[in-house]
Amino acid sequence: MQENIRAPKVLDALIPLIFLIVLLVLNIRVFGTDGLSGSNQIVLILSAGVAALVAIYRLGFHWETLQDGMVKSISSAMSSILILFLIGALAGTWLLSGIVPAMIYYGLQVLNPTIFLFAACIVSAVVSVSTGSSWTTVATVGVALLGIGKALGFEEGIIAGAIISGAYFGDKMSPLSDTTNLAPAMAGTDLFTHIKHMAKTTVPSITITFIIFIIIGFNYETNGSVDDVKAISQVIQENFNINGWLFIVPLVVLVLIVKKVPAIPALLVGALLGGVFAIIFQPEIIALIADEGGSYAYLSFKAVMMSLYGEISVVTSNDVVNELLVTRGMGGMLNTIWLIICAMIFGGIMEVSGMLRVLAEAVIQKVHRVGSLIASTAATCVFFNITTSDQYLAILVPGRMYADVYKKRGLKPENLSRTLEDSATVTSVLVPWNTCGATQASVLGVATLVYAPYCFFNIISPFMTILYGYLNIGINYYEEEEV
Repeated sequence: MQENIRAPKVLDALIPLIFLIVLLVLNIRVFGTDGLSGSNQIVLILSAGVAALVAIYRLGFHWETLQDGMVKSISSAMSSILILFLIGALAGTWLLSGIVPAMIYYGLQVLNPTIFLFAACIVSAVVSVSTGSSWTTVATVGVALLGIGKALGFEEGIIAGAIISGAYFGDKMSPLSDTTNLAPAMAGTDLFTHIKHMAKTTVPSITITFIIFIIIGFNYETNGSVDDVKAISQVIQENFNINGWLFIVPLVVLVLIVKKVPAIPALLVGALLGGVFAIIFQPEIIALIADEGGSYAYLSFKAVMMSLYGEISVVTSNDVVNELLVTRGMGGMLNTIWLIICAMIFGGIMEVSGMLRVLAEAVIQKVHRVGSLIASTAATCVFFNITTSDQYLAILVPGRMYADVYKKRGLKPENLSRTLEDSATVTSVLVPWNTCGATQASVLGVATLVYAPYCFFNIISPFMTILYGYLNIGINYYEEEEV
């Protein structure tokens, strides 16, 4: 049958988008921080259904055309899905081998009472980079640092601000982070190109943050104890063979990245080397994870396989350490992958029907400069953080909205992915009703609006990316032959 298609209007495109926002707000009120477990995905599927109804009955599309659009959209994210699986596997073997515990152990050594805020920010950053999770960092090391800081006489808001600033730096820059994988997937670039491009704005932002905390820190008298942090270091050292040889594995992965080896083989090598180093250096952890008798070869095979595909944990005498030393392997990535697939279904229908294009054009019709485009993208991300209460959707929806616009302006996709992270990932924790803001306030026992003014990295990041846009600094353009 011949399709009798008409061009969508802004009102047509707003119907599924408003449905998405309203249902997400309701969803967050009902499920809270557990929305990623499935309810957010169902909301995206239902919103895709509404978009399909609009496309079929108002715009004249056939279902087969919409289905082809969904399949094409999902296909565009398949490389990122494979990378997410390998990230889960790498996180598992790096825990089993002691690489992640070693990063945490040495990170804690920089803690110095005389420069506590600066040190707390660095420790949080190191732990977050090594684990790829700001939530885990805040809930474990962050809680310990908050207690120490309060004992030293710091206000809880500024302590929380230092912890969250460092944690979200790591969340942005770590290849283990789900948002760091999600942003390039939506923009259409690869993981390592995204991280290298993002460093151009992120390093200045965290440097300014460090300077601010050093200045503030020297105005306080820090004459307390850091026994809690020392206890964490001691427990890690008691349970793992901590040594410098473990850093060969991340060094190899770093060299592969510098040599421009594609992300999938580089991460696979890192995951497998992690398993080898676990067998060499952590026989006691191997036995603990395998949890049965047999030869060491048998136990090693079982423990490494478990770390690659599923959840493993190292139980110690310290509850904080126990929460930190948990990883979920490839299986732990399934909820994020499920979310990506559902988002690509929604985005695929919106894109093939032209509704995404008409929304983007409505937003940027008066945008003529690169700086204005980046500012509009950042504002859209913050808007979705406030309205949908979810950082993933603040990346997903604007990412699909602006992808073609950036391409038409001659801007490489890493410019978009960087803007998504500089504005969506970091500002989510500043919104009290956002899942991130609500979670961190609950975990730390500090109200969102109390710590928000001191989250200097999170506040600076979106302004830094907008400044780079207006000054045309660190912007990657397509070459003529690439266009």
